[in-house]
Amino acid sequence: MKRSPRTIKSDAALKIDIRDVAAHAGVSIATVSRAINRVPTVDPVLAERVWSAVAELNYFPNTQARALVSGKSKLLGLIVSEITNPFFPELIQEFEQLAVEHGYEILAASTNHETKKIEQCARRMLERKVDGVAVMTFDIQDLLFERLAADKIPIVFIDASPARPFSSFLAVDHRAGIFEGVQHLAVLGHRKIGFISGPLQLLSAELRKTAFLDCLRSVGLKAENSWIIEGDHTLVGGRNAMQKILAQPDRPTAIMCSNDMTAIGVQHALFEANLKVPEDFSLIGFDDIQLAGYTIPPLTTVRMSCKDLAQGAIDSLLSHLQPTITPKVKDAPRIITRLVVRQTTGLPKDAMLDLAAATPKKKSSRRSS
Repeated sequence: MKRSPRTIKSDAALKIDIRDVAAHAGVSIATVSRAINRVPTVDPVLAERVWSAVAELNYFPNTQARALVSGKSKLLGLIVSEITNPFFPELIQEFEQLAVEHGYEILAASTNHETKKIEQCARRMLERKVDGVAVMTFDIQDLLFERLAADKIPIVFIDASPARPFSSFLAVDHRAGIFEGVQHLAVLGHRKIGFISGPLQLLSAELRKTAFLDCLRSVGLKAENSWIIEGDHTLVGGRNAMQKILAQPDRPTAIMCSNDMTAIGVQHALFEANLKVPEDFSLIGFDDIQLAGYTIPPLTTVRMSCKDLAQGAIDSLLSHLQPTITPKVKDAPRIITRLVVRQTTGLPKDAMLDLAAATPKKKSSRRSS
């Protein structure tokens, strides 16, 4: 039977604490503590009573006190490259949702690829005593790893990871989606395809460029060096790179980009030049950020699922932190990419005129009188 919590005066209200929750649920303080810390051996019936009491009393567990007792902060760090790219806020949202489902909060930080900020991120993670860190910067930062590895904090990276204890990585299959994109353009009749990469000091940008060149060769097309431009994964970078391509006497008929922000910048450059997509140029991005479906016209792009990345990162960290939990993704998580066809790809300009010119005309069946 539930017991009433301690009498609370209106003007000098006592703060609800774990004893009130235990009294309201009719269980011991130890049971409340184990339930709140999600200890798996707690009787499910008792755990449900505890959480009902927590909700009814509007009780907020003291996470700092729990961390002191358990030695665990129940906090996961998430480090991304740049918060201004819509891909990363979407990734943070997915990561936080999954973390909360497993009883963790998150501490997010961005590096902007700057050494000083990388050091600051590592320091913040150590000061808050995070239990694990997902480094979603698409690049290995040895300095960051060294700072965290010294405290034996589990870390998960994207694409590659140092071969050391407590580290793992998510293998992104950049090639699968890029091959679908190249093949899609080739089937449409494009034989002159350009590529705007990200900054090539980033591992992900280099992998995507390499995948594009390999895929181009696999369908029997030649890469024209003047159409392979290094960008910086920003709107302005995409606009500037496309202006360089437009200044050339011989232009490609289609452009693939290393991310969606670059592709949207390309769209802007084409608009400024009074050119249309896909009538004058076909265009493909990479990432499939939410904005990609709302550009005019909607952007054809290679999807790299934020949800899959977040799930893979959470599974990898929990394999170290909670070995008894069976991850949803077994073995080394592999993130598959795939093409999402919208409205920025079409036949090359003048393709129908070329086809008509190449089609033999039928001879007249009339006989002369």
